[in-house]
Amino acid sequence: MTSPDSVPGLPADLSGWLAAGHHGGMDWMEERADQRADPAVLWPGVRSIVMVGMNYSPETDPLGLLSQRDRGAIAAYAQRRDYHEVLKGKLKELGGYLSAKGDVRVKVFVDTAPVMEKPLAAAAGLGWQGKHTVLISREFGNWLLLGAIYTSAEFEPDEPGADHCGGCRRCLDICPTNALPAPYRLDARRCISYLTIEHEGAVAPEFRPAIGNRIFGCDDCLAVCPWNKFAKTAGEARLAARDDLAAPPLADLARLDEAAFRLRFTGTPIKRTGRDRFLRNVLIAVGNSGDPALASAALDNLGDPSSLVRGMAVWAAGRLLDRHWMASLFADRGATEIDDDVLAEWHLALDMAEMSSPKETAPS
Repeated sequence: MTSPDSVPGLPADLSGWLAAGHHGGMDWMEERADQRADPAVLWPGVRSIVMVGMNYSPETDPLGLLSQRDRGAIAAYAQRRDYHEVLKGKLKELGGYLSAKGDVRVKVFVDTAPVMEKPLAAAAGLGWQGKHTVLISREFGNWLLLGAIYTSAEFEPDEPGADHCGGCRRCLDICPTNALPAPYRLDARRCISYLTIEHEGAVAPEFRPAIGNRIFGCDDCLAVCPWNKFAKTAGEARLAARDDLAAPPLADLARLDEAAFRLRFTGTPIKRTGRDRFLRNVLIAVGNSGDPALASAALDNLGDPSSLVRGMAVWAAGRLLDRHWMASLFADRGATEIDDDVLAEWHLALDMAEMSSPKETAPS
């Protein structure tokens, strides 16, 4: 429980973060910044804020997935039912209970409204924002999904969470793309979670190798935190993961058309990102696999209707095939390409093939 004015430094912090451009292409962060910075601007009737967390502790170490290069690593939260639906339903139940106690109005928010959940959750005593900016709980580690109930009732606020990071900087040091330039500061433009989920276009070539086989989100900075040793897992109520999303084969995912994508990922956060962006991520992982046997997964997508998918298929093929194969492919497929961005990928792949040693295995 906390009050609307419990984070007085929030307006300045948010303004500085936006001014630095660290929100990348998330224009919605800027469009309603005044409501994010001050809960009373979003809803003048708010007197108290109830912050709620839902446990999603992963069944296995997310870092272990990164060595399975022929399989996709999906962030732990996305291996489950879409938390927006699950958590919002529970918050509505709780909000209904509060309303039934008297003349109390409530508004329920789960990540889709201009609410700064993490600083509010820290102010409400659920934990503290670590140096990676994510909420850390002494009971649940880094694995809490957050929701908020704004209410017209006035409640006694809880004590805010104290910072227990100390001198540890594991989350900063493990980031593959240096998206954490300083403690408590995130540059989303470099963050793999942003690049694979929020970013709409092609991923800049400089970040593609670092993405590895992470096809939706990144848990590195969360999974390395020593506070996870206290995370509650066995026997605790939490969102259960789907077995088929733990480490799906890249070759299977690369074959998904629109209908198959929707069928496979219905009810999960992945569906909201869309098939084309998801295939973009899968093909980057294919290119990073180092396995020429996966080249066919790239070749099969060279004619995809989406220019975004075609471009990443070209890049993946260039990472797995030698210069002779790429030159032959360009003569056959690239010469008829009309999209400038995809053509740029062809030229990049050909240049890289010229600079690298020939691969030993041709595509099947």
